[in-house]
Amino acid sequence: MMVGWDLFCWILAFVAFVLIRYDFQLNEQQWMAAVVFAGALMLAHVAVGFVTHQYLGRSKVASFAEVTGLGLLVLAVSSVLGVTFMAFVPSFPRALALVMPAFALVGMAAGRLAFRVMFGASRRSATEQDATPVIVYGAGEAGTEVARLVASAPESRYRILGFIDDDRHKRFRRVHGHRILGTGADLKDAIVDTGAEQVVLAMGSPSPTLIQRISDDCTAVGAKLVVVPPVRERIGGRVNLNELREFNVVDLLGRRQIHTDLSEIASLVTNKVVLITGAGGSIGSELSRQVHHLGPSKLFLLDRDESALHSVQLSIYGNGLLDTDETVLCDIRDYRALESVVADCKPDLIIHAAALKHLPMLERFPVEGWKTNVLGTLNVLRCAFNAGVPRVVNVSTDKAADASSVLGQSKRLAERLTSFYALRHGLNYVSVRFGNVLGSRGSVIHSFKAQIERGGPVTVTHPEVTRYFMTIPEACELVLQAAAIGKPGDVLVLDMGQPVRIVDVAKRLIEVSGRHDIEIRYTGLRPGEKMHEVLFGESESGVESAHPLISQVTVPVMSPDEVVFDDADSDRVVRVLDSQAVIRGVDSARAAAPSDVPVNRSSESLLSNAASRG
Repeated sequence: MMVGWDLFCWILAFVAFVLIRYDFQLNEQQWMAAVVFAGALMLAHVAVGFVTHQYLGRSKVASFAEVTGLGLLVLAVSSVLGVTFMAFVPSFPRALALVMPAFALVGMAAGRLAFRVMFGASRRSATEQDATPVIVYGAGEAGTEVARLVASAPESRYRILGFIDDDRHKRFRRVHGHRILGTGADLKDAIVDTGAEQVVLAMGSPSPTLIQRISDDCTAVGAKLVVVPPVRERIGGRVNLNELREFNVVDLLGRRQIHTDLSEIASLVTNKVVLITGAGGSIGSELSRQVHHLGPSKLFLLDRDESALHSVQLSIYGNGLLDTDETVLCDIRDYRALESVVADCKPDLIIHAAALKHLPMLERFPVEGWKTNVLGTLNVLRCAFNAGVPRVVNVSTDKAADASSVLGQSKRLAERLTSFYALRHGLNYVSVRFGNVLGSRGSVIHSFKAQIERGGPVTVTHPEVTRYFMTIPEACELVLQAAAIGKPGDVLVLDMGQPVRIVDVAKRLIEVSGRHDIEIRYTGLRPGEKMHEVLFGESESGVESAHPLISQVTVPVMSPDEVVFDDADSDRVVRVLDSQAVIRGVDSARAAAPSDVPVNRSSESLLSNAASRG
């Protein structure tokens, strides 16, 4: 069909040119030369077209590549034959070699375009009945790519009804023939008017607030929100319709994820001995898997929970026999046992992830938090120093900034102890501070999912409480990156973007579950809990580090002499953990809470009594 059409275009161009230019008034020699030239052009065009695979599916019909190849083909054959005829045929009409190929090329391209339009229309009409009607939110690069893919896909799952874009300058734009239906304020009306079943969010980096607003509008009118994955999740950076997914909680982060410089980290881990404490926990186990991929000469997994060690060994090595020396059953509270382990392992790097992390539990049992988070960390630091370990990374939390809880204060002390050993002895010991980890054991995700499965209610402390969030891989990459870029005594903090409202996370999980009858109940802030977490304390100011998404702060050192005393002296423990600050935090939470949102006082009396005893 294409060969026949192209030959027809050559004939049509020849007739049109002779009519327009000469009104068919050529002498016999000119007619003979013109006809021979046109015949030679057609034969050469077809022959070269097959040789160059122009007619063998080299490019998609009517694509830019095909039209470009067609133009080069016409130019090549007409130039060679035109110069030849001009040089050797005196009676040849020279204008024929200059104008006729252009006429023919226009006809060839127009025919291909018409074929593509008609074929595409018939194909879309055949498949649109089963396609999901959608509105695309975002008429930028990602939205245009979605429209192009939908138009070119043989059997697209989507049928685009229009676009929504907040840029009013785009209101008259057409994206692959689709109108802009309005701005974000018009989204609900547009969904109702068009009958759209889904909204495709096609934006590069939407804010968490915008994502939540679009999700709420979709929910209000019974539509589903799907998102174009951020660039980091796309294959080759390009949009793929098969990669469109339902909006999930991770999208609320509203920022790009941190990426590890594997070249720097590999030099610290490859063929080195690495010891990870708390290796069976959510963070520790992912750290263990990532470190294992970097090829250490030996990877020791230390935890006091034998079941957790079994699980992480199974995930890394494919067996859970627990019969090799890489799995170490040890409690970091036990200095003698830990000292023996470190001395035997002789690690080049220790990643200290073992900790107690549940804020309300440590409010009730502050001494337990002291023993693990403070004395346990001190034990790790002392053993590392005595064994000559050159690098230690202490995993901390954003609750250590302006600490108002036992958890925050205990982790703050761990940071200060790490800084003491680093600066006093010139060792590369650093701390890493990050926020809540999505999907870790005991995180709000697990709590909310369990409550939803039980039929509710989902309990949230306060309607306005916010937290910083990150994913487990992201947290682990930060720890590994810290080992590469951290300087002695540094506390490294991830730029986690905008904090996310906890109630938005709860609403999203309820929506995903499909159980819209689940109630959200507000219980009030717990003792020591802040309304809004901060990444830096009032006396801290973050400065840039070698990584664009990581800031560095310094903390005052704390000598081990200030924390080493009789474990039975619980009153002194409470004093060091600054329970008065905890109680002040409870008072401020009570003052900030609305009158209909109670403050949980379940452990306030315990800490008050402990502080008065101190």
